[in-house]
Amino acid sequence: MLKGIGGSAGYGVGRAVIISEGKPEYVSVEITDTESEIKRFEDAVRVFVEKTQGMADAMRERVGEHNAEILEGHILMLSDPFMQDEIKGMINSGNCAEAAVDSVCDMFITMFSQVDDELTKQRATDIGDIRVRLLKILTGTPDINISEVPAGTVLVAKDLTPSMTAGIVKENVAGIVTELGGKTSHSAILARALEIPAVLSVDNVLSMVSDGMVLAVDGCEGNCIIEPSDEEITEYQKKKEIYLEEKAGLKVFVGRETVTADGAKVHLYGNIGKPEDAEAVVSGDGEGVGLFRTEFLFMGADSLPSEEQQFEAYKKAAEIMNGREVIIRTLDVGGDKDIPYLGLEKEENPFLGFRAVRYCLANEESYKVQLRALLRASAYGDIKIMVPLVTGVEEIRKVKQLVGELKQELDKAGIAYNKDIQVGVMMETPAASLIADLLAGEADFFSIGTNDLTQYTMAVDRGNAKVAYLYSAYHPAVLRSMKNIIEAGNKAGIMVGMCGEAAADTLLIPLLISFGLGEYSVSASSVLSTRSTISKWSKAEADKLAEQALALSTEEEVAALLKANVK
Repeated sequence: MLKGIGGSAGYGVGRAVIISEGKPEYVSVEITDTESEIKRFEDAVRVFVEKTQGMADAMRERVGEHNAEILEGHILMLSDPFMQDEIKGMINSGNCAEAAVDSVCDMFITMFSQVDDELTKQRATDIGDIRVRLLKILTGTPDINISEVPAGTVLVAKDLTPSMTAGIVKENVAGIVTELGGKTSHSAILARALEIPAVLSVDNVLSMVSDGMVLAVDGCEGNCIIEPSDEEITEYQKKKEIYLEEKAGLKVFVGRETVTADGAKVHLYGNIGKPEDAEAVVSGDGEGVGLFRTEFLFMGADSLPSEEQQFEAYKKAAEIMNGREVIIRTLDVGGDKDIPYLGLEKEENPFLGFRAVRYCLANEESYKVQLRALLRASAYGDIKIMVPLVTGVEEIRKVKQLVGELKQELDKAGIAYNKDIQVGVMMETPAASLIADLLAGEADFFSIGTNDLTQYTMAVDRGNAKVAYLYSAYHPAVLRSMKNIIEAGNKAGIMVGMCGEAAADTLLIPLLISFGLGEYSVSASSVLSTRSTISKWSKAEADKLAEQALALSTEEEVAALLKANVK
């Protein structure tokens, strides 16, 4: 059995079709007629836009607006003046269009790949997709036609790009297996939209699988079996039947409040990376936005986004949510994120370095631009400000001081904003956990970022395969940390939420109910399943399980207990 990441839930059995989507070869020649070469590039861009818009329109009809926007985002990226100017600048320097496209795209891929954020890393995959397709147009290389694969196919690829996924006929594809990608990658998002089981990040799967091999795909647990036995095939078919029955049952939770088995009400929100993602939260029946990552506005630009650009983005999200809460995290960049115009220095330990609130408070003027935009946008909805990577009371006090100063400026200018706007803390460091009681006296709310809280608590780089086994929210140290944060917030009378992946974890939810978590923020596609899980547990049942879990000594013991008690 091969192990990967469950990118799209479900079960499927079929025969492998290997999808090879390498970068087309070209000869880099020196150009003297740069004007003609720029026209050749511009013609290729026009063809790219026409083809991509056609794919997006087809995707819109099949799986909705949100998923079509992923492909339309490729048009926006390629149309970005900064990217266009860089490519044309290289052509004017004597490079052929292919070499200019290849080099500039490579620069963007390197930049986005260095960021420790799945949503931003996804942009590297998007740029890679754009590069391959644009080079194909320039070199006259035909596209792979996935739409022609036979029924019962399991697609196997290095990575499944949005443009490749757009051609899938879902009735013919039993599953997807890739060497790259994660739960938030666009390939995973589109696979979920098409309701195709997908297992991603399977090491070296292309070297182990050949065309025609039978594969069993488990997108729930992230498993893949090569040449399964008859008994295993029967087992997977039975699992598929049960899964589809349970999924159909989730429809009864549409429009319902999120309550525990004994009637305790909690909030169930969605995480987003750009304003348009709020539409998926609404369509997925989310009750608000628990985390809006603002990095998308800053990554890939050639200068800091203006106050007006930021204001429009935050306002759009607020308007889409139509009065429902929108928690917006201020800029979370720093030493590990190579944004050229910020002039950041390389650091030996970037995750422990000059980043997030540390960078923002050291660059007060640019931070005030974002805070002012957030304040102005708060006149159009229930916006809350969240500060990342807080390790001390002085940091949240300073942010609140800046917000206070900006309020006075807006008052003098007669500009509307929510005078009672809340400023909260993203609890994601051991320091924040240990002084949660002190921070609760300053913050208006907490939101636990379990991804970084787990990483920092366990002192483990989750991107390092050699120590990945240590990265688990089930570890007693992480559980105790979460419990301490929630109890400190509740004691102070402030809302405590969770926006990390653990908020949607079926195994962890009963412990979170016991600890007293008030708000769960998950991916839009996980809203109904999370609501269903919460509805199955009473506080008394959750307390009993939590007491047993907290008495255990190892992550393995906790995981076994939670799996044995899943509902």
